Amino acid sequence: MTQAQVSRRFLLLGAPAVLATASCGGPEPVWAPQNQVDRARYQHPGPPMLTLFTMKNRSNGNGAHTGLMVNADERVLFDPAGTFAGTGIIERNDVIFGITPRIEQYYMSYHARETYYITRQDAVVPPEVAAQAKALVLSNGAVAKTQCSRATSAILQQLPGFGYIKSVLFPDRLETQFARYPGVVSRDYYEDDADDKSIARAAWERQFTPQTPR
Repeated sequence: MTQAQVSRRFLLLGAPAVLATASCGGPEPVWAPQNQVDRARYQHPGPPMLTLFTMKNRSNGNGAHTGLMVNADERVLFDPAGTFAGTGIIERNDVIFGITPRIEQYYMSYHARETYYITRQDAVVPPEVAAQAKALVLSNGAVAKTQCSRATSAILQQLPGFGYIKSVLFPDRLETQFARYPGVVSRDYYEDDADDKSIARAAWERQFTPQTPR
């Protein structure tokens, strides 16, 4: 396992930065218009893959939130009961479309801060497994508060090769199970910004605010 510690200052200079939250949010159905979804779609050149994000408390290592990125014929992110949002983030019931490298980085920056870090687990899967995972997250619907890991584990256990996954409520327990899939690559991600997600969200939104000439 490797660790990547990234400062907020570096992200603002070299990549789109940030927001930060590390807990499951409330059940709030969202349905982006079809034209927005179509414009957002992104095909990632990498192999078919499932990526499990586990947001963890720095003080005790306990899991606080779960997210699942699926790279199939397009790349989407299942953020069950999450609060990930911002300009350019296109959502339908906890599924975010158009997960470009830029938005992928934003998602990680959104959650990582001085009180929480992320364990990221990448699992290369057969194309049909990735396609099935995408179909399952799209049909799942918005997830109720505190049910992020339960919803994600319920999806994973339906996939070939992941039948051993048991339904769990706690993100770190799902992380432990996911690690058993052959070939999983795991790494931790840190940022050192303050424990205040409004600062991070503001940094992201500033990219879209016209600058006044001096």
